[in-house]
Formats: sequence, structure tokens, C-alpha cells
Amino acid sequence: MSLFERYLTLWVFLCIIVGVLLGQFFPAPFHTLGEMEIAKVNIPVGLLIWVMIIPMLLRIDFGALHEVKKHWRGIGVTLFINWAVKPFSMALLAWLFIRHLFAPYLPAEQLDSYIAGLILLAAAPCTAMVFVWSRLVNGEPLFTLSQVALNDAIMVFAFAPLVALLLGMSAIIVPWDTLLVSVLLYIVLPVFIAQAWRKWLLSRGEQTLHATLEKLGPISISALLLTLVLLFAFQGKAIVEQPLIILMLAVPITIQVLTHKTALGEAEFDFTEESKGTQNLAGFWLPWLMKASRILVA
Repeated sequence: MSLFERYLTLWVFLCIIVGVLLGQFFPAPFHTLGEMEIAKVNIPVGLLIWVMIIPMLLRIDFGALHEVKKHWRGIGVTLFINWAVKPFSMALLAWLFIRHLFAPYLPAEQLDSYIAGLILLAAAPCTAMVFVWSRLVNGEPLFTLSQVALNDAIMVFAFAPLVALLLGMSAIIVPWDTLLVSVLLYIVLPVFIAQAWRKWLLSRGEQTLHATLEKLGPISISALLLTLVLLFAFQGKAIVEQPLIILMLAVPITIQVLTHKTALGEAEFDFTEESKGTQNLAGFWLPWLMKASRILVA
């Protein structure tokens, strides 16, 4: 593990601080970047996400879907948590904390938006970026590959209707064009590009693919950190001015993360340590790193 990877947590916190400071002292350029949208999908962030996940998607061989049978217990638990528990439990936690317990301390006109943000966060299981963190914890490669491939396939069909259903509960209707554009830009197109690129690299030999992946690895992590800087810079002023709101929004997120992680850690399914690490990353931890920044500062 390189020095950069070993201290990744430190770099993440530094990027958050840098983003907040940049947004606070140089709001104009970040306001301009924040307004670059298509169907309410931010283009600069979208491009960074492409840079971040396409190298990881290069590792996916969709022929590995048959590996589901080999790891059916672990994948079954993760899929159940991702699609049947997380979105609905967050909807409940958001309703409890945002709509009721914290409502007197939050702007009344923003309650629905906060609830919607929390639901969007919980409804998006991590997929491609699992490879980055799975490698850092020596996760089981085939298990990771199977889980990512299956989650990508399910998300294309399940994410948009699930989010639309749950957002209806909070009295906010997100335009279908936004949901569909997000799925297209962040899942379908990157998967297609990565698989076409993978096929071309393999046509030049497996060593070419491995060499390309080695070169692109640091680029993916750098894009992750730059995305954090950008997301926090968009709302640097709001973070400085409303720290109490951010702390209140963090409460249901923290409760859900700890509850699900504890439940998975205590479950007796005879998982290997490598697959347990991958499950934690795919099911719980990665979405918070990438999307909590957007939800908490919104």
C-alpha cells in the first residue's frame, strides 16, 4: 500500500477543509460551476465521477455474474440490505429526526429537501468505487467483482422507481428526466465505455489491460478527492453559516451506518474476513463518503 493510500482518510479530511475554505473565500467561480447542469445533474461533478469510476469499471468482466452462485450468501445479504432495508430505514429515520425531533430547529421550508437528500443517499448502493477500497482492505476480488456487476445491473432498473416511490413519501417529486439522466450518465454510459475499452485493451493482450489499470489507479483516487473539494466548495458558505443543521442531518446517517455495520458484523453467515470487508464497503461505507458531502451541505 502506497503512502498516499495509507493516509487516504487524512487526504479526505484535508480535501473537505480545502473545499469549504475555497467556497467561503472564492464563492463566485464555484457558483458558476454549480450552475452547469443538465436536467439538474451537475456536469463538472459528472465528469469527475466518470474519471473516478471508469478505471474501476475496466476491472469488471460481466461474465462474472455466474460467480453469484459461489458467494450467494454474502451477496444475498448485501442485496437485501441495499435494496430492501437501507432506503426504507433511512426514510423512517429521516421522518423521525427531520420531520419531528429536529423540526423545531430546522427551516420549515427545507424539511422536505433534507428528507429527500437523505433518501437519495440511502437508495444508492456503492458499485464501482468498491474496487478502490476493496483493494485497500485486501478484499476478495471475485466476490467484489460479482457484487459490483450485480449491483450495477440491478441499479439500472431499480434505482429510479425506488427513489421516485420514496421521494413521494416526503411530498417532493423528483423529475423522471433527472433520475433517468443520472442513471444514464453515472451507470449505463460509463459501463458501456469501460467495457468497450476493456475489450480493446484485451485485444492487445492481458498485460496491456493490467498495465493500464495500474496507471489509472491513482487517477481514480485523485478524482475522488477532487470531487470532495468541489462538492464542499459549492456549499462552503452554507457549511460555515449552518454547522448545527449539518450536525442534525448527520445524526440519521450515522445511526444507519452504525446499525447496519453492527448487524452485518454480528451476523453468523460463515463469511470470510475478505468478503466481510467487501460487504461493508459495498453496502454501507462508500455511499457515505461520496454522497454525504452533497446531502449534508445541500
